[in-house]
Amino acid sequence: MNLNVNEIFYSLQGEGGRSGQASIFIRLAKCNLTCSFCDTDFERGVKMTVDEVLGEIKQYSCKWVIWTGGEPTLQLTDAIVAIFKKEGYLQAIETNGTRKVPAGIDYIACSPKQNFEKVREIIPEVDELRFPIEKGDPLPDTSILPRSARYFLSPIFDDSRIIPENVEYCISLVKENPAWSLSIQTHKLIGIR
Repeated sequence: MNLNVNEIFYSLQGEGGRSGQASIFIRLAKCNLTCSFCDTDFERGVKMTVDEVLGEIKQYSCKWVIWTGGEPTLQLTDAIVAIFKKEGYLQAIETNGTRKVPAGIDYIACSPKQNFEKVREIIPEVDELRFPIEKGDPLPDTSILPRSARYFLSPIFDDSRIIPENVEYCISLVKENPAWSLSIQTHKLIGIR
């Protein structure tokens, strides 16, 4: 089994419900969407076997893996997730919600970008919903989204520069709709990956 891997790195989760937790990021290449605000170069990748990926991540003492991308569900399968689980890894996924998540994932962070009404059919329940928001964007309608333990609004940055009007707008939305929480991309603010 091979994966097209953009990069592997060890850092802290910078946003959402697991913010601040040590995690091994496995960024898989390719995405099925082209979002104007995307901050990730996910087009390039290197073919790696699952054993090569496991060999690479064993250098870290952490047992949390975050499958990210691009869109990791384009490559990640039930069998691959099972192999990492057998090796003792807890696994989170960051997905855009356009494809089914493999069985065995321990934490699903879903950030839908389009066709919100279809996401619930594909992924009925997630651990968190995280929406990139800029000033003027409407608040997503939770009644058509997957069931979630947490709802986050994440102000869109300009590369690593915070855009104050986006932050202020998200804060006002959260204050008006307290079921939502603010998720700032702290990894960008403190200069880590």
